[in-house]
Amino acid sequence: MPLLDYLYTLPNATNGTDQILIETVTAVPSLAPLLLVFIFFLVFLGGIARQKLRIGNADYSMWAVVASLATFMVSLIMTTITGLLRLDILVIMVAVTILTGVWFFLDRRASEV
Repeated sequence: MPLLDYLYTLPNATNGTDQILIETVTAVPSLAPLLLVFIFFLVFLGGIARQKLRIGNADYSMWAVVASLATFMVSLIMTTITGLLRLDILVIMVAVTILTGVWFFLDRRASEV
C-alpha cells in the first residue's frame, strides 16, 4: 500500500538501548558531534563563569584543557558502542585535546608552572 510507506517505524527495543542510539545516530548523523560540542562548551563556559564569580578573573587555557579532557572521555565511552561515533570525530577530539594542552603549557610563565 502506498500510504503505509510513509508511516513512522518505531525503533526496535528488543536489543537494548545500544541499538536505539545507533539507529538515532544513523538517522541524524550530526547528533554525536553536536553532543560533544555541547559538553565542551558546557564545561568550558560553566567553569569560566564560576571562576570569574569566585576570584574575579578566569584562566581560559585551563578550562579549555578541562573541557577537552571531559569531552574526550565522553567520546571514548561513545566509541565502545560500534557505530555510535565515527573515527574522524574521535581523531578531531584527540587533536583538540592536544592543542588545548599545548596552549595551556605555552600560556604559563616559567614561575607559574
